[in-house]
Amino acid sequence: MKDAFLALIAKHQGILHKLCRLYRDTSEDRQDLFQEIVYQLWKAFPQFRQEASITTWMYRVALNTALASFRKRVPTLRYTDTLPDTLSNYEATAEGQQEQLFGALKQLNDADKALISLFLEDMTYKEMALVLGISENNVGVRLNRIKSKLKLIVKKQNHES
Repeated sequence: MKDAFLALIAKHQGILHKLCRLYRDTSEDRQDLFQEIVYQLWKAFPQFRQEASITTWMYRVALNTALASFRKRVPTLRYTDTLPDTLSNYEATAEGQQEQLFGALKQLNDADKALISLFLEDMTYKEMALVLGISENNVGVRLNRIKSKLKLIVKKQNHES
């Protein structure tokens, strides 16, 4: 069982890291969340009944863990007198665009973050519906609304910079 679980984590760690990046800002917080997700997956692994695909099950556990631990966190605020050089010398590179996307995604509410993260993993509407417990039709409607929100957020970010 241990070997099967470790192989599962190794195969799908990319999706777990993307979720961690979406729900946490610092590298340390992402690592902590990743460890917590793996721990929760390990605890739940013996009860996995294979009624859904393994990735659907992993997403459900990972999202629930991220959301539950997010509610427990007390944010630490850091204030500085000046802007970091990276902000004042922003260049529209692929990395910059990726950071801009993650910045926009972080402005969404938790339910929208969960849905868009599944979409970005190329899950089908049916798989997304199973993970989130909503209808496939609702997935489509909500995705269209989220995409519109993201376009507005990115447009606003571009005008502010």
